[in-house]
Amino acid sequence: MKYLIMCEGPNELEVIRILLENDMLLISENELLGLTPYHARQIATAGQVKAELNIYPGEVTVLRIGDTQSEKLRIPQEYTDKIVDVKKYCTKPELEMLLIIAEGLTSEYEKVKSSMKPKTFAKQHIRCGRKKYDNSTAFYRDYFGENPKMLAESIREYRRRNGSHKNDEGYLAELLK
Repeated sequence: MKYLIMCEGPNELEVIRILLENDMLLISENELLGLTPYHARQIATAGQVKAELNIYPGEVTVLRIGDTQSEKLRIPQEYTDKIVDVKKYCTKPELEMLLIIAEGLTSEYEKVKSSMKPKTFAKQHIRCGRKKYDNSTAFYRDYFGENPKMLAESIREYRRRNGSHKNDEGYLAELLK
């Protein structure tokens, strides 16, 4: 069996790549369909995902990662026998919470969270060297790429602080070693 990691956005994809490169996930690149995670919301609109599903003869478990998990994954008819399970891992409210936690700014954010999204707060308060947070994959790579342990610690702390998601949603921390 293989795993198909489908990330909602490019920043989630970059975070997963950093964790994979540093052997911090319970699964390895060798266990991934096509040996890589994908930026894809739906199978039907992701050409590379469909190509890999067509090539691989065995069963596949889909791991969906993102902050908005309301959109149901539609599995095309030709893959209903191949895809045996779909699991959701949520990064609510937004992935920027990992940066806020890493910077030790959680209590400051708590004071303004009713009027400010994490992305806005991060743009105002988070820097990597001289560069301000700009919601780019390059920023996540620059910030966490050299310190993947800080990324994993932030993911664990996010889970510790947040309690629980919906019954069918897990935390990214559940995928960490």
